[in-house]
Amino acid sequence: METIVRSSAQEIVIGPEHPTAIIGERINPTGKKLLAASLAQKDMTRVRNLALSQVEQGATILDVNVGAAGVNEVEVLPLAVKAVMEATDLPLCLDSANAEALRAALSVYQGKALINSVNGEEASLQRVLPLVKEYGAAVIGLCMDDDGIPAEASKRVAIAAKIVQRAEALGIPREDVLIDCLALSVCTDGNAAKVTLDAIRGVRETLGVNMTLGASNISFGLPDREAINNTFLAMAITAGVNAPIVNPELSCKAILITDLLLGRDEFAMTYVRYHRKHSQA
Repeated sequence: METIVRSSAQEIVIGPEHPTAIIGERINPTGKKLLAASLAQKDMTRVRNLALSQVEQGATILDVNVGAAGVNEVEVLPLAVKAVMEATDLPLCLDSANAEALRAALSVYQGKALINSVNGEEASLQRVLPLVKEYGAAVIGLCMDDDGIPAEASKRVAIAAKIVQRAEALGIPREDVLIDCLALSVCTDGNAAKVTLDAIRGVRETLGVNMTLGASNISFGLPDREAINNTFLAMAITAGVNAPIVNPELSCKAILITDLLLGRDEFAMTYVRYHRKHSQA
């Protein structure tokens, strides 16, 4: 099963037989006071710089999120999307819980976008899926519903199935739905990683769809988070994730090594090129 996202100049194919797509997460004002302030002023300089740095670090898709206090997402998200399209030709993932902001961004985006996100809540399904259909986009489906994030892998798989079924009922092809089985901190729940990995395998076996994952939550509250995140990423990719949402500066190398060891990098050429580019002279 292949999910295709594209910009006006570049197409990325997400699928089990393809190299792992790397969705760069850095254009997000959460925890970034200077970025939030610049977005509130509609200054896109930092957005452009973050886009360019993530391209340099190995991202193949860029997530664009402008949600912060004092930011009018309906006005600012399309401005950010335009700024990133001017800076790079990578496909974009439009990230907002505001349906009107998503519509505004989709209306200016040139290509086939990835929308982040819909979940199993009825309100979310009714708000987001019609936009996905109208604009011919792909969408990330989160394994949570009105009761929150289930503690059981089987219930997360059931929510994933519900999202896929509702999408297909609207005429959205299954391959245009990427599932996120959601990672929670192992600091507060020692089984959190295992549940997520079991859910990933369950989605792969029962639905066959492609999958994303925001892996960094797994290490929240623990020391040496980068090592935990990258080890978990390797395990998640092996289980079926093929388009994780990450900071490429910290995780690209681990992802490329995982692809290499899974036989997705013929003659190790991608890894060698990355190593040469990023090694000290």
